[in-house]
Amino acid sequence: MKIHTFAAIYIGSNEVSLKIFEISAKRNIRQIDYVRTRIELGRDTYSKGSIGYELVEILCDTLEEFTTIMEGYRVDSYEAYAAAALRDAGNELFVLDQIKIRTGIEIRVLSNSEHRFISYKSVAMKERFDEMTEKGAAVVDVGGSSMQITVFSKGKVVTTQHLSIGAIRLQEQLAKKSTNLAQYELQIEELVEKQLAVFRAMYMEECKVKYLIIMGDYIAEITGKLEKDAKETVKMAEFSRFLERLNKKEVEQISEELGLSNEKDILIVPYMIIFKCMAAKIGAEELWVPGASISDGIAYDYAERERLCKIPHDFEADILSAAKSLSKRYMSYSPHIDALAKMSGLIFDAMKKIHGLGKRERLLLQVAAMLHDCGKYISFANGPLCSYDIIMASEIIGLSHLERQIVAYTVLYNTYPLAPYEELADRLDQDGYLVVAKLSAILRVSNAMDRSHKQKFKNVRVAVKGKELVITIETEGDITLEKALFDAKIAYFENVFSMKPVIKEKRV
Repeated sequence: MKIHTFAAIYIGSNEVSLKIFEISAKRNIRQIDYVRTRIELGRDTYSKGSIGYELVEILCDTLEEFTTIMEGYRVDSYEAYAAAALRDAGNELFVLDQIKIRTGIEIRVLSNSEHRFISYKSVAMKERFDEMTEKGAAVVDVGGSSMQITVFSKGKVVTTQHLSIGAIRLQEQLAKKSTNLAQYELQIEELVEKQLAVFRAMYMEECKVKYLIIMGDYIAEITGKLEKDAKETVKMAEFSRFLERLNKKEVEQISEELGLSNEKDILIVPYMIIFKCMAAKIGAEELWVPGASISDGIAYDYAERERLCKIPHDFEADILSAAKSLSKRYMSYSPHIDALAKMSGLIFDAMKKIHGLGKRERLLLQVAAMLHDCGKYISFANGPLCSYDIIMASEIIGLSHLERQIVAYTVLYNTYPLAPYEELADRLDQDGYLVVAKLSAILRVSNAMDRSHKQKFKNVRVAVKGKELVITIETEGDITLEKALFDAKIAYFENVFSMKPVIKEKRV
């Protein structure tokens, strides 16, 4: 049995961590070591705008120690990620350069979308996750700079929203402006409650959740003091009462009761208030703390990409569910969307040897098909531009920022002429540009096939024959409109693929 040793390094706002895992097809993923060092990079980033040289020195020393530990375990591979505290720092590039020179470690700075999805993976891989989301759940990832809330109903993603509410950000923004601790706590509570009230009104009015699933610092220490049921959940009323009791104590007393290493850890205050507001505003009955960290998600993500073990959760279904919910929110979901998604999938599959794209690009095409009309909710005249803006402004769980950009441009150029590469080079590399060109060409032809939105075709078959893409259809209705618009769309398709799409009609 082949065992792969993997190391996950994560540079967060409060600490830097190293987890060592053993990955195998039989045992899946097993943690064998966990090392954490508290380095509060977020304090510098959100108070000064950059990370000071003292912290950079400590960070490099810590990462050098991590390399020694990895050598001791003879790891086969590692991945090192950093998130908001480094991403938002004005001297990000210089810090990354120093780390590489001194330690040899290459750090990948995650976008918010990538960071939250990897964190989500660490929870979604837990045994009870699918059961809880089927009954309704809100998954909350509370970080130093922000939080992400993903709402599930009947196992499907309802929405994913990013809120700029993070413990370190709040602490740096409000602590110095408050005259005392009571005023500081009140300001945080008012700010967080307002944001959550707006979120609930906009996204949860028709959605009842039974479980609140929280990831974040200190939450495990807090719930560790509470009685859990056989399913490892805590009643929300008990959780709220415990937080109310803690909130009446001084920071040193709270730290002592929770067994924190730093007895004057002022960050416990904003975290507690965020948890308290979540308990009050989300309306869940029970709290579940899965005890997972982003390092676990890094390991799962790596194992999935390298096909080292079986991954039970269907993450692609989450992406499609999120896209469908977004389409419905902007009143664009219809039978036409289903027909378009099916048609574009048939064309994509028939042209595998022509376009050279893979399974992931097929998924992006399906998402683009679902969202191509959402901008009409805002403006019929400027629908494609509005669709682009909606997609880029929305968190679609599971898609990276680049993938979201590809989907948005595919939707835009489904209607508008494809811009020259030079105009998009600051946002897409050449590979990304080619993907947009190919997907938008397929989407254009697919869209033309149902331009009347009446789904006139049945038993559609698609095949490549020489230099033609032959689309064979059965129809009972008049398809004069579809044929006319189809002919107008094929020039772009021919330019991209050097192949002509043709319709062969069978009257029924």
